[in-house]
Amino acid sequence: MRRLIYSFYLFACLSVVVAQTSSRTPEGSRPLRVMSWNVENLFDTIHDEGFRDEEFLPTSERRWTGGRYWRKLTDVSRVVAAVADDGGVPDLIGLCEVENDSVMTTLCRRSVLRQMEYSYVMTHSEDERGIDVALLYQPVHFRLLDSRSIRVPSRQQGLRPTRDFLYVKGLVLTGNGVDTLHVIVVHLPSRAGGREGDKNRHLAARRLWEVVDSIQGTDGAQMVVMGDFNADARDRIFKHAPLRLTDDRHEAGTYSFRGYWQWIDHILVSPSIDVPSPARPVKLPWLLEENKTYGGQMPRRTFRGPAYHGGTSDHLPLLLDLLF
Repeated sequence: MRRLIYSFYLFACLSVVVAQTSSRTPEGSRPLRVMSWNVENLFDTIHDEGFRDEEFLPTSERRWTGGRYWRKLTDVSRVVAAVADDGGVPDLIGLCEVENDSVMTTLCRRSVLRQMEYSYVMTHSEDERGIDVALLYQPVHFRLLDSRSIRVPSRQQGLRPTRDFLYVKGLVLTGNGVDTLHVIVVHLPSRAGGREGDKNRHLAARRLWEVVDSIQGTDGAQMVVMGDFNADARDRIFKHAPLRLTDDRHEAGTYSFRGYWQWIDHILVSPSIDVPSPARPVKLPWLLEENKTYGGQMPRRTFRGPAYHGGTSDHLPLLLDLLF
């Protein structure tokens, strides 16, 4: 009963947000709002044949039940609603660590987020655990032209397969009319993989910048690259990046490891795109908790090891407004 009441309450909030944002500014002068978020293992409860997702089943050590799955979907929706209520509905949302089309369809069509009428595209990569990336988009502000997966040649280098990049092209309304925007969502290999993971991450970064360079060869191409890079701005993977980082240097970061905040999630943009203010972490109170070991705060994650903790994600969302 409590879950039903909460769902009705969130439906009401979303309806108000959609009504407010549809008339907040004249078309053509509004910024394009972009959000990037690693949502920490957004898996359904059904085994996906060919992938190692057994730890996210009701019978696993993690006891990933339908109730916990739906709570996570509701919490993700709640964050998007809160962001929308504080400045406008995100037009583009890059998500990392989503399992499959079933999860994304449920999030867009069956969760309370359906009030915002998002559409989505996603990758179907060779990652052994079945983790992919996706892009939610508002069709009224981003008209989809093309989307495809871009594979990192990890197998050819004798490395473990990693997540594909998601390339998306669409039309946006700017102050000068309609323009094309190229978007890439990434989730580079983790540093937990040791030397192999580091080698794989740098291989993925080289492949990414090659793709960006090929697209920017088109006159006036405007690009946004976002996601979990598993590397901070000082890492050498950004040394020759053809796009500019938008991190807010006054913020500690998006991810906390042993009490140390790090910027490992980023949004990069073309020089031609105006950024009124830097990308900032979304620090909603329910996304954070006290770090009882190291002091300060940390993201309230869904799991601590195999133990269910009940939070939304071990990463904070990253938000950026763009002007063309």
